[in-house]
This record gives sequence, structure tokens and C-alpha cells, in this order.
Amino acid sequence: MKILIVDDERDVEDLFRQKFRKEIRNEGLELVFAFSGQEALEILGSENPPEVVYVFSDINMPGMSGLEMLGIIKRRFPKIHVSMISAYGDKENYSKAMDSGAKGFFTKPVDFEALKAEIKHILNQ
Repeated sequence: MKILIVDDERDVEDLFRQKFRKEIRNEGLELVFAFSGQEALEILGSENPPEVVYVFSDINMPGMSGLEMLGIIKRRFPKIHVSMISAYGDKENYSKAMDSGAKGFFTKPVDFEALKAEIKHILNQ
């Protein structure tokens, strides 16, 4: 299963690789990283159909926001599950994300156990 992590902070790559070390090694999980919404859309558009089954994206990024990207993904790739994360757990961002088709909404710091549970749930569907 291929998962796309989208965040403008490049240090998240090391953190996610460390936290998902066991799943990468034992369960065949593949992590792909994009550092902007535009880069994420290019990755998704480069495969037909996309191999990515789940996108985990920050909301607040320069250029295209995560919410803008979410809307485009849900229109172009409706079968891909998308969850959003924000440093601000405000009701407005939560509502916008869920109304736009997000599977889940997380606040920073990431609760990796909850994220792993969500990914396992998607795998078992």
C-alpha cells in the first residue's frame, strides 16, 4: 500500500519513516513524500490509476493549501482517502476538511497510534 504524506516541513519525512518503520518492513507499506500541494498532485497524476490509496496532508502550506488540494484530489481521484492535519484544531478547518471529503482530521503533534489505526481500517475495507 502506498501512502502520500504532504507537508512543507521536510523534517516530517524522517519522523514518519521512524514511526512507520515496522509497517514498512513487515507489511509492505510504502511512504511517498511531497512538500507542496502542487507536488502531491503531480505525483498522483503521474500514475494511471494512482497507486496511492491514502493521502495525509498538512492544511497550512505556502502556495496551495491542503484544503485546496483536498478538493482537487476528491474531484480527480475520488477513491483516494485523504486525512488532514493542522497545528490548529479549530472548528472551521475541521468543518471545511470534512465537508470537502476528508476521511479524518488530526491535530499536531500527530497521534501516530490513531493514524496507524485509520490506515489499518482503510486497508481492511
